[in-house]
Amino acid sequence: MSNLNIKEGEDFYYNEQGYRVFTEAYHLKRGYCCKSGCKHCPYGYDKKTDTFKNNQLKSKK
Repeated sequence: MSNLNIKEGEDFYYNEQGYRVFTEAYHLKRGYCCKSGCKHCPYGYDKKTDTFKNNQLKSKK
């Protein structure tokens, strides 16, 4: 993560509790799933089952 230049509003935002929430764009820029159950994970990871919902990225609209 330290090698990426991240920008507020593009790569992350702060939620109501003050936590930094990474966007789908950030995850794609990073290039892999961290298996933390991120809100905007484009890789389909489900932390409850420790599985991926599918092996492909969500289709971009």
